[in-house]
Amino acid sequence: MANRSSNPHLALWIAATGLSHGEIARRIAATAKAQGHRQVAPDATRIRRWIDGERPRPPVPALLAEVLSDAVGQPLTPGDLGLRATGPELDSIQLPLLTEAAAQTLAGWTQMDLFMNRRDTLKLAVGAPLILAAERMLGGTAHALNHSRKGFDADTVTALEEVTAFFTKADASKGGGLYRSAIVAQLAEAARRIQDGVPKSLRPRVFAATADLAALAGWVSHDCGRYPTAQRYWSYGVYAAGGAGQRDRGVEIVTRMSHQMIYLGRPDDALGLLSVAAAKAKTPAVKALVASQTGRVHAALGDERQAEQHLGDADELVADGLGEDVPEWVAYFDAAEHAGARAVSARDLAWLGRPCKRASTHFEDALKLRKPGFDRVRVMDRVGLAAALFDEGEAERGAAAAQQALDDAARVDSTLVVSRLNTLLDAARPYETAAVDEVRTRAKDLAAARPTTIAA
Repeated sequence: MANRSSNPHLALWIAATGLSHGEIARRIAATAKAQGHRQVAPDATRIRRWIDGERPRPPVPALLAEVLSDAVGQPLTPGDLGLRATGPELDSIQLPLLTEAAAQTLAGWTQMDLFMNRRDTLKLAVGAPLILAAERMLGGTAHALNHSRKGFDADTVTALEEVTAFFTKADASKGGGLYRSAIVAQLAEAARRIQDGVPKSLRPRVFAATADLAALAGWVSHDCGRYPTAQRYWSYGVYAAGGAGQRDRGVEIVTRMSHQMIYLGRPDDALGLLSVAAAKAKTPAVKALVASQTGRVHAALGDERQAEQHLGDADELVADGLGEDVPEWVAYFDAAEHAGARAVSARDLAWLGRPCKRASTHFEDALKLRKPGFDRVRVMDRVGLAAALFDEGEAERGAAAAQQALDDAARVDSTLVVSRLNTLLDAARPYETAAVDEVRTRAKDLAAARPTTIAA
């Protein structure tokens, strides 16, 4: 592996060319002269300074990218080389298409997350930069340069798969707040080992397991209110899924990013991400997931026709059984999960005055269909059911459903559940009965004990 430097991306790409610093400097000068930039004439020492972290001024980043692109036979941008692009920066979450450099970036994120307490350095990517980043990540192919050392053997990969499965089940059952630091630390260890090299025979398993772990780290970070941090882990998960040859795994992770945009009140960004996901989805289960979530977003925007079109597409795919051998990473999306999306869609459309089936009926369907082990989402269904009953004028039934939901919610550590509690409080506001007052007091106390946001 290349020596540590202030710009490891540039160091690794230069190593990939097999050219000396002097030859790269000569080629940059020749290219600059051909383009009319006669003042650009670097030497080998200048190349070394760039690797050490010095930032060359335009047009050098573009010239360097052109020279290295020709040398390695792959189009590169200044951003791929760790240099600020000469035009507008498209996003803040793109990863270099190099195994070691991307893993080193991931290691930096985890270090910042766990040890440095500098969460303010991460910013949430939104709008066009986010959509373009997702499109690029789903279409990219990682390149490995390091073959000298190996960070994994078969037993190590098995251990990584097993610990990821354990944390995934724990998160679905109890929420990820208790386990988040351990999950991030495990991801940091995976990143360290990837930098040491991945044997070709184990590459699909290593990157599949790492994609699962990164997706989980992103989800529990989102559930703890650390939204930009979640985005970074998800972006690496998409990258790792591509390295494993599991493009649909990356699509599923992009739907998680879209879920975050819905949660943060950015439905247009959610639709942009889902449009990218829909273009890449191949398997019935992932297509159904994308269609269900897309319908949900259109409902939030009040577009009843588009909502029903996409939710109907998901209905058909779910009814057909979602295909054989559904991968574990998308097995959570089933008839129950789709019923939950139907319920939230009906709720949103009702709030906007659109006629539709009662949301409480969909929530009841979801609860009947939920499989064991998904305690957090079952709690969210119960809270959603209680809120829907209040909205539908059934205060007595709503209060009874809310008491059961609050009993369950107290056992789950999740800000997503707290968000639903706030929805419940809004729905209960018109009622002034003893039963509803008790619900209101309990819900406020539980929401206060688990704040919905953490500085990110």
